[in-house]
Amino acid sequence: MEDEKNKGVDYVFLLSLLFFVSSALYSQENIGTFENPIIDSNMSFEQAFEGISQDCPLYIKNRQRLISVKYYSFDNKIHQGQLIIDRDLVNDIEFAFQEALKEKFPIYSVIPISHISFRKNGKWDDNLSMEANNTSSFNYREITGRQRLSLHARGRAIDINPVQNPYINGNIILPLNSNYNRAARGTLTRENIIVISLLSRGWVWGGNWTTPKDYQHLQKE
Repeated sequence: MEDEKNKGVDYVFLLSLLFFVSSALYSQENIGTFENPIIDSNMSFEQAFEGISQDCPLYIKNRQRLISVKYYSFDNKIHQGQLIIDRDLVNDIEFAFQEALKEKFPIYSVIPISHISFRKNGKWDDNLSMEANNTSSFNYREITGRQRLSLHARGRAIDINPVQNPYINGNIILPLNSNYNRAARGTLTRENIIVISLLSRGWVWGGNWTTPKDYQHLQKE
């Protein structure tokens, strides 16, 4: 009788184990879908602003919104990340990302620049974010090579796939590991869905500037 009970227990255990393994495999196979995206960033509002420059006025910080966006990435899977953007531009950005996802335009990662990976001496570092090919928006900083605030400092600009879309000003090319090739995946051009979507809503693309060329950069005053 005892043997029969043990067999019953073993049978239930095996069924439970089979169910667990099957569920795990199913979840693994389906990760990276619209319903189950790969999470690149899941910060709280407080975490997203940790280490912000003390020079940032409170009224600018209070205008920022932390939003989640889904995007098709270079691994051919759907990811979910986060952006900090001015409250008036949330709809524009969400629209552009939705259009990019429909077209399967790849975006490498979308993580607030406050992430520990993008800190240098405790401060937010745009170069580290660019070198990691990270797409970001709000960053209280000056314009590259100038002594006045960038529209990033107000959350009114976004840099997308910096490695494929460099900043070029004479001999200066940033990030250092970047290359602009119109045929490469993740490159912004006049025909790109993100550029078209945001320009239709009054944004300006740095790739249309004469000098410098800032292919990664889109902004709206």
